[in-house]
Amino acid sequence: MIKKVLILIIFLILIIGCKPTIETVEVGGAEKMADILLIIAQKDFQQIEYKDTRAELEKAGLKVKVASITTDIAVGKDGSKVKPDLAVEDANASDYKAIAVIGGPGAPELGEHDAVLDLLRDAQAKGKVVAAICIAPVVLAKAGVLEGKNATVWNSPLDKSGIDDIESAGATFVDKPVVVDGKLITGNGPAAAKEFGKAIAAALKK
Repeated sequence: MIKKVLILIIFLILIIGCKPTIETVEVGGAEKMADILLIIAQKDFQQIEYKDTRAELEKAGLKVKVASITTDIAVGKDGSKVKPDLAVEDANASDYKAIAVIGGPGAPELGEHDAVLDLLRDAQAKGKVVAAICIAPVVLAKAGVLEGKNATVWNSPLDKSGIDDIESAGATFVDKPVVVDGKLITGNGPAAAKEFGKAIAAALKK
């Protein structure tokens, strides 16, 4: 009988002793700050740009978080789904080294939200890396962060509206896959996503 009681006491001590360690790990993981915030459209983001950009950033050892207008499931133009870590309105530019906007047909709609525009302005004002790919540089244009900068944007022989938008915002269009101008980085589409991700990673190592 005494032996059983002793075994029970030892078992309880082990359980109580282990519990704080488990809780600390869970809380620490949840609070860990990310290096980069990727902003994607709630609907019709460009999945290749998202996946390839993120892969290059993580390959460089950088931690990534994803935001959209809400934390509801975001759906890419191919039907792929991503659960955002937070809503843009809850993001603080001070928490990240870089903020990048992913393109796709739904990206221009991000420019209709003050929370997105304010976050990009604040990031630039705080000296963070600000980036966008595909048609998303038009969101940077609307935020007013392209003045006096070299930048690229998605365009085709039949549609030059993206070029018009960034030039109207004071940028100089450069016809290259990826353009780096100080802490502003832009890419022109899915084929440039890997180079775009590498350029952001390189900028953060300077």
